[in-house]
Amino acid sequence: MPPHCDCEDYEPMSVPERVFEPTQPLPAAPVPPQPQSWAAAVTPPPAEPVSPVPPVQFRAGEHPTPAPTASAAPRLSGLEARSISAWFGDHKVLDRVSLDMPPGVITSLIGPSGCGKSTFLRILNRMHELVPSASLAGEVLLDGDDIYDRRHKLVDARKKIGMVFQKPNPFPAMSIYDNVVAGLSLTGVKVDRDHRDELVETSLTRAGLWNEVKDRLRQPGGGLSGGQQQRLCIARSLAVKPAILLMDEPCSALDPTSTRVIEETMLELRNEVTIVIVTHNMQQAQRVSQQCAFFLAAQGQPGVIVEHGDTDAMFSMPQDSRTNDYVTGRFG
Repeated sequence: MPPHCDCEDYEPMSVPERVFEPTQPLPAAPVPPQPQSWAAAVTPPPAEPVSPVPPVQFRAGEHPTPAPTASAAPRLSGLEARSISAWFGDHKVLDRVSLDMPPGVITSLIGPSGCGKSTFLRILNRMHELVPSASLAGEVLLDGDDIYDRRHKLVDARKKIGMVFQKPNPFPAMSIYDNVVAGLSLTGVKVDRDHRDELVETSLTRAGLWNEVKDRLRQPGGGLSGGQQQRLCIARSLAVKPAILLMDEPCSALDPTSTRVIEETMLELRNEVTIVIVTHNMQQAQRVSQQCAFFLAAQGQPGVIVEHGDTDAMFSMPQDSRTNDYVTGRFG
């Protein structure tokens, strides 16, 4: 009802609706002048035909939803030790050691003999508790989950955190093939027969040994050289697909050529597994690790971490004078 009409019987005047068929042209009525922006929005100019445009290649971070790659990089795990103290009987060997070992980073543990490096390494996969008089306090977190939690079995830690020892320890009477798959039964991992051959080849390839032994897989593992035996042990650890690989002086008994091959293998593996290595070789720590932790135990005192951080920084500009004395060879 119009605002100034008081008639109750008012009826609005009907206007016939004009309907246009889609095929009929619009009536040639004069269009009143409008602002340029309005006219452009109502009657845009006809688009000219264009040739097909090749797809645009976006740099990383420029496209909100990048296309998925055919093979995504594996998700790596990190390890964190919180306030680790350790004893053998009444003898305390580590005192409140904390260290973050980031995913995809090789962390080297350095320090003189007897400062608790190897004990700390064994604690990281629950080997310390196998010693009857051993005890410990603190937490070891694998991706935020404490491996010492009562909910977890010992074998769970062994599956996820592998260990390579100072002296190569293949099963000498077993074939190379059987040495690789031996870890599966020890950790309860089941692989059907059809996939074992593939697993053996993959593990030996990742350990840098496949091309040297692919024609003699059924020969005894004890017949390999020292460096080859150590890489066979690495392959055995990799066969169970661990998230972390611990290495306790893996090159101390090897010649320089075998050491170089093992170091190259470690650098290749860091894209697939997080590595923690104990070494007395300062040059090796500089060559292979991105993070370093310096352990030290004063006379009659438990071992502690004096300093840790970027490897290059620790060797070039250490923050503690004791670290500088050790890495420059003044003691140890």
